[in-house]
Amino acid sequence: MIPAFFDSIPAMILTTGILVGASSAVLGVFLVLRGNAMLTDAISHSIVLGIITVWLLTRQISGPVQLLGAAATGVVTVLLTEALARSRLVKMDAAIGLVFPAMFATGVILISIHARNVHIDVDTVLLGEIGFVWLHTVTLWGLRVPVAVMTLGAVLAVNLGFVLLFWKELKLATFDPGLAAALGFAPGVLHYAVLTLTSITAVASFDAVGAILFIAFVIVPPATAYLLTRRLWLMMVLAVALSVAACVAGYALARLWDVSIGGMMASMTGALFALALVFAPGRGLVAQALRHRQRRLDHDCRALVAHLYTHQDTDKMAEENTLRALVDHLRWSEPRARAAVLRAHDRDLIERRDGLLVLRPKGSAEVEAIFGRQMA
Repeated sequence: MIPAFFDSIPAMILTTGILVGASSAVLGVFLVLRGNAMLTDAISHSIVLGIITVWLLTRQISGPVQLLGAAATGVVTVLLTEALARSRLVKMDAAIGLVFPAMFATGVILISIHARNVHIDVDTVLLGEIGFVWLHTVTLWGLRVPVAVMTLGAVLAVNLGFVLLFWKELKLATFDPGLAAALGFAPGVLHYAVLTLTSITAVASFDAVGAILFIAFVIVPPATAYLLTRRLWLMMVLAVALSVAACVAGYALARLWDVSIGGMMASMTGALFALALVFAPGRGLVAQALRHRQRRLDHDCRALVAHLYTHQDTDKMAEENTLRALVDHLRWSEPRARAAVLRAHDRDLIERRDGLLVLRPKGSAEVEAIFGRQMA
């Protein structure tokens, strides 16, 4: 059973995508909540400089040294970006735009000068090809395991271990860095630890999926989960689940339409975000539209009862306390006027009596409360 799993090309592709998604999402949650999501874009591009630098020093294009060297470059990118932002000469978004293009361009130039005949291709680093992960394997306990699966499995274990070990500290440092510092939790150290792990995850993902899919996984599923919940633990679970769903759906559609697997997986993260943006309970566009409609109806109810109160028991009551008066005098459309009347009737604020709209005791109390608040 187990050998058949590792011999299955679809299983290895899906497993690689799921490992990248889960590894990225557990860290991306904290980056999104802290407003540092776009630092991952800077890291993912600037570590090209780290890859070529380590190669120039060691002549190694893979392995732990390459991983640590590239991760260190990612941390340097963050340090330079935050130093520029703290200078108050430029804002954070401008600092990111200044630092990572310079480091990325330097890496590309060094590759073109010193590594033209070495397998360090910039397009491969940025785009990757998850469909070929099954070709590069290593023997582990008698099984031929893709290197990407083994590496990303180890990265996921480290990321999960770090998050679980420092859960309370990360939670406090994310939502209240000042209190975390006062309690001695060193929020700055935790922040750079998360960014270091993000850099390592990015480097580990490059061979398999490239920077583009990594960025999609580290930002989009956590952002989608943020629309669905405000509980940190549930947000993390949802981010991982959404990453898995994007991998499975993306692979199925890529096979169906014969398109890029990695590109379709990234596209599915965006599709899931779009669905959450529209239909998320409480925060989605549909929910916001419904709340806006309810607020407008409530406002119209208050305007209606105030209008009726003004003309109640006066000579103009027969003319003003009618549906037609709301259309002619308040300039409401007929559907809006009918909706306001139905809303007020359902709330027991008004009643129909002899063809007129008449306030009920609850409606009179509502008007007195409105005028009382205005007088106050």
